Amino acid sequence: MHGVVDRETWLQERRTLLAEEKALTKARDRVAAARRSLPWVRVDRDYTFDTAEGKASLAGLFGDLRQLVVYHFMYGPGWEEGCPSCSFWADNFDGVQTHLAARNTAFVAVSRAPLAKLQAFRARMGWGFRWVSSHDTTFNEDFGVSFGEDHTPDAPVTYNFATTTFPSDEAPGISVFAKGDDGEVFHTYSAFARGLDIINGAYAMLDMTPAGRDEADGPMRWLRFHDRYDA
Repeated sequence: MHGVVDRETWLQERRTLLAEEKALTKARDRVAAARRSLPWVRVDRDYTFDTAEGKASLAGLFGDLRQLVVYHFMYGPGWEEGCPSCSFWADNFDGVQTHLAARNTAFVAVSRAPLAKLQAFRARMGWGFRWVSSHDTTFNEDFGVSFGEDHTPDAPVTYNFATTTFPSDEAPGISVFAKGDDGEVFHTYSAFARGLDIINGAYAMLDMTPAGRDEADGPMRWLRFHDRYDA
């Protein structure tokens, strides 16, 4: 239960909270500046992806743009469908590509499942963003989001820059790349786990509501594919 007050009392409390929100915004701006200042790592390994237009290198995923954001979508080669939580995030992706391109940035989702599976699942979900397969490469392993098909939930892995365990052989993440003047590709940033919250608009809206995410029984246990809630 929440207290009920008059409008002036509410405004006083809201202004107090606003000061905290402004401090958080300034802190987020400082973190974003530090993120942009990270050194780069040259990507020396060649990767070939299966795309709707044919084979493409990592550099080819940029098109004629200079930056690339990759969402690592959990969808293993033997899986029957994509990850529900990654699908929750993916429901936020359509519509951003044009705006990103205006800032010289490409976007693509990458999974280890074969391209045909990705295309069929994308059609089912009604998505339009680019989604390519890294099936025959070590791309996902190299960028910390795949742990091998022999992985067990209690096996130690490196995820989110620490040694931990993970319940699946696939994990979510974002990797960011930049292309130099000579066409070389550099890895500039990666984020995992709660670091992905910032791109989930539904969670951002829920965080503004009185009930919030309402996940006392566990993160995302309520979640369904967007075409499965009626069931």
